[in-house]
Amino acid sequence: MKIDALRDLHMAGVMWEITELPTGAASAMAAAQRATEIAAQSKPVTVADEIQIPDSERTPVYSSGPVVVPRIAPLSVDTARAAAARPTDTESMMRMISEFGHPLRAMAKNTVLPHIAPNPNGMLIITDIPGSDDDATGRILSGAAGELLDKMIGAIGMSRDSVSIIPILFWRTPGGRTPARMELDLARPFLDRLIDMIKPRVILTLGTLPATEIAHIDLAKNHGVLQTIDNRQIMPIFHPNYLMLKPAAKRDAWTALQAVQNLLKNA
Repeated sequence: MKIDALRDLHMAGVMWEITELPTGAASAMAAAQRATEIAAQSKPVTVADEIQIPDSERTPVYSSGPVVVPRIAPLSVDTARAAAARPTDTESMMRMISEFGHPLRAMAKNTVLPHIAPNPNGMLIITDIPGSDDDATGRILSGAAGELLDKMIGAIGMSRDSVSIIPILFWRTPGGRTPARMELDLARPFLDRLIDMIKPRVILTLGTLPATEIAHIDLAKNHGVLQTIDNRQIMPIFHPNYLMLKPAAKRDAWTALQAVQNLLKNA
């Protein structure tokens, strides 16, 4: 693996920095520097004073690849909470998310930032992890899934300009695998802080993972059933990707969307 690909690694909560020095070279350089300092403080050494060390008695310096040097930068949920608490508006929150050293950040092509509507006091959509199209463009719910979502919310008189959309994670996992618990926990403080900033009247979750994480329910058993969590109204529905695979499920999704439309009208 190339050095550039290993430049910064997170392992066991510690940032590890890769240097170009071979094993043993770092200590050899330190010793050489120390010898130079000592020599500068003493009398000059003549040829007669030099001690010749036979090659057989020299300590060999072995090279087995790059040195992994620990750089103490622990990454924890507390670190994420502290970072998420600093921004005072959504614009500064976007910058904080972009700069946060989440383990997935180095592996994803792009940070997929939330879409925040100019007038956020309405519906907030919380969707699944970014798809491959999202990762390529940096735009949430792009590609065919995004086109279907636009039609779905358009059917209840809404558009992307009138809703906010936040992914459950801001970086695509390698191969689109299910996120690890720690990966979700490190992103959660930013999601919670954005919800507090937006103050939506209703939250629409798209897909199984957001239904589990936000509404704490099994989507297969509770699709379209309005949930109340921490005084927030949450409507869990299928993700557009699922609806494209299972067109028959669109009827249930439409019924749930109509319920959201009525909820917003009466709020």
